[in-house]
Amino acid sequence: MSEHSVEEVNKHIKKYIGVFIALLVLTAITVAAGLLHTTLQMSVAVGIIIGLSIAIVKGTLVAGYFMHLFDEKPLIFWILAFMAFFFFVLLLLPIITQSDSLSTM
Repeated sequence: MSEHSVEEVNKHIKKYIGVFIALLVLTAITVAAGLLHTTLQMSVAVGIIIGLSIAIVKGTLVAGYFMHLFDEKPLIFWILAFMAFFFFVLLLLPIITQSDSLSTM
């Protein structure tokens, strides 16, 4: 069993508290963006883009710090990028096929 110094533990605690505060702030921004949608008459597409952008940042913080992905070897990031690429291709596939079928009509 490895011993951890008090300074090292305090450094990790400060990091986790900082991430927690960042998640709280980003959640407040998400709620504010939802309220701005009704007050500024933003389009639904702009609201979705803002919400998804904030969700990506929050997901990155959770996966990176709480799941310790930032401490992994670079290979894990290549695998993650590969998976994200195919995820977006699969999301765009119905849009591509629908626009293709509409152009042939």
